[in-house]
Amino acid sequence: MSNFNYVYSLSEENYIKAIYHLSNHGQESVNTNAIAIEMNTTPASVSDMIRKLSKKKVVDYQKYRGVHISEKGKEIALKIIRKHRLWEVFLVEKLNFHWDEVHDIAEQLEHIKSPLLISKLDEFLGFPKHDPHGDPIPDENGVFSTVKKEPLSNIEAGQSCKVITVNDSSSAFLKYLDKVGISIGTTLRIDDHNEFDGSVDITINQNKSTTVSPAAAQNILVTPL
Repeated sequence: MSNFNYVYSLSEENYIKAIYHLSNHGQESVNTNAIAIEMNTTPASVSDMIRKLSKKKVVDYQKYRGVHISEKGKEIALKIIRKHRLWEVFLVEKLNFHWDEVHDIAEQLEHIKSPLLISKLDEFLGFPKHDPHGDPIPDENGVFSTVKKEPLSNIEAGQSCKVITVNDSSSAFLKYLDKVGISIGTTLRIDDHNEFDGSVDITINQNKSTTVSPAAAQNILVTPL
């Protein structure tokens, strides 16, 4: 494909993926400070990388308007994301890793270049649509299904909902969800919103009552039932 005349380094791929996520899937421009925070580096280092990516037509940078990812950049980002999420499925389903253990490993595996390997991996896994954290897996054309979702904190008391995905895929948060008994597909009923601290009282799968913190309620993404 003409979009892949260049070979991208591991560092370049990480920047492309980060800009794609920060730009709300390419819909918004991103400032260099936000990229520096996301990549845990300096604005000067970001500027150097943006110049490299601009030459490769992956991003467009205009002073005072920020960084805008190109269609070419979005295609590259989606291929990286596809690989990452397929590897997460493989690690959980075939190697029995837990969902809180796979992100960092998939970060390494997502840079494998072979399209044939990824195509065969997808087939081997049965063409999964979502990764273990509930995030959609793009197909080989970059197309993926979307489901309307919102933070648990937005759901009114008395309503029920289903957990679709999580905003925070850190090991600490996923272990917390395991501890309280929440996973992808879990049904929750909102019993009350506590005005004092913003915590939310819920019933899990119609049989276990608990309270989740405001931070947890913001990071659990659900669809109303």
